[in-house]
Amino acid sequence: MKTNHSIDISSQLKGMGTTGMNGFRTKRMFLAGAFAFAFTTACATGPRPTPVAMNAVEKPAVTVPAAAPPSAPADKGDADGQFAQALKAYEAGDLDAARKGFEAVVSHEPKALNARFNLGVIAEKQGRPADARVAYEQVLALNPAHTPSVMNLGLMHRHAGQLDEALALYMKALQTPGHEHDEPVLNALAATYRLAGKLDEAEATGRRVLARSKDNPEAYKTLALVAYDRGQYRLAELLVINARKVAQDDPAISNTLGMIYLKMDDRPRALAQFQKAVSLDDNFAPGHLNLGALALSYRDYAGAEKAFTKALSLEPDGLEGQLYLAYALDGQKGLDPKKGVAAGEAFEKVLARSADKPEAVCGAGWAYATERAAFEKAIAFLDRCKELSSTTEQDKQLITAKVNGLQNMLKNPPPAPAPAATAEAEGEAKKDAAATGGAGSSVMNQLPQDTSAPEQEAPAEEPAAPASDDASGNGQTAPTPAPAP
Repeated sequence: MKTNHSIDISSQLKGMGTTGMNGFRTKRMFLAGAFAFAFTTACATGPRPTPVAMNAVEKPAVTVPAAAPPSAPADKGDADGQFAQALKAYEAGDLDAARKGFEAVVSHEPKALNARFNLGVIAEKQGRPADARVAYEQVLALNPAHTPSVMNLGLMHRHAGQLDEALALYMKALQTPGHEHDEPVLNALAATYRLAGKLDEAEATGRRVLARSKDNPEAYKTLALVAYDRGQYRLAELLVINARKVAQDDPAISNTLGMIYLKMDDRPRALAQFQKAVSLDDNFAPGHLNLGALALSYRDYAGAEKAFTKALSLEPDGLEGQLYLAYALDGQKGLDPKKGVAAGEAFEKVLARSADKPEAVCGAGWAYATERAAFEKAIAFLDRCKELSSTTEQDKQLITAKVNGLQNMLKNPPPAPAPAATAEAEGEAKKDAAATGGAGSSVMNQLPQDTSAPEQEAPAEEPAAPASDDASGNGQTAPTPAPAP
């Protein structure tokens, strides 16, 4: 059966792999900071892995109504027939019909765990998280160890930052007789311990899995991230390579290895691993986020824009991705003022979800200051930026000067358009764009592109160190992302 494979960002990045269980699979990833996939850029604390709901419909166990002989064919009106029809509608993408079908099954058979679970999955897909929680909780009230419901509800708790609730849920399931060694739940417990900063407990739980299943890739990944958090990067590398031996096609493994190489100051090999992650799964958002972060650190703003745009197409709610897309656009405003306006709009999208985020308030002000039509917006945001407690006295002076300049320009008629550039001048502009990565060939393309990235092969010479100073002359320091699990 097909399942959706998604990831999300938390404190750093996310990215994790697959786990098989009773006919369904779930792919978890951690991008820079979440359990399931990727990284965060320019943050005081790197991103952490965050899990994503499985969104897989569990097929029912075949049962025969008590009143019917075992050999009797299933009637379309009975619970089994209704379930089959609802499942068919689900697989066809008709979620409303599937929902009604599974509700009919539950009405006919209140203890139909699979039908209740599927109602939870459908509710998640339809953007009704409260209903999804109710459905999963109803299943767990009947069977506290129903693994699919434990996993999905646990992930919902983790997404909401409710780590204690997730830990309690996993431990209750594991305390159910006969389920003490459920590997998916143990792996989820270990990953959640790590997110909660309980590294000793995370390590002990991961080793508990490996004691019974020596080739379990999820356990190796969690142990690798624990070593990563402790600064034991060589050990983390070894553990991730062990995971790769049994899960070669898991993009999260390459993503995590890339984060490790970044910590080891080996950017070329880190880049190769992030590229490998997206080559294994082009829908792996953490990989695209990390590629964008690297591009941003090299002032390859066009490359960063492309990577972050892709990541946001996969994870539209990614706040970090939206913020760093804004930085990527802002870095190109010197060549194209319209990019400045686009950057301002991107910063405003961040503010729509995080109203007082200083980077977005100040970023919008400086971005809008490049286009006369947006000067009034620029002034409003810069005034807000000036009042923030995080704004330094030096920045306040820069803002005052900028606002005065914008107000003076608004009082005067707009200047006449400059004469068309000569062919020679255009050529020079293109050279400058290529040199900065703003609109020319990507700096990232000059780094190693080998997605196989042999662990023992010496890396190619690295380009000049990434810039960390003010890249746009706006008084703000452009972020230098450092992807993490």
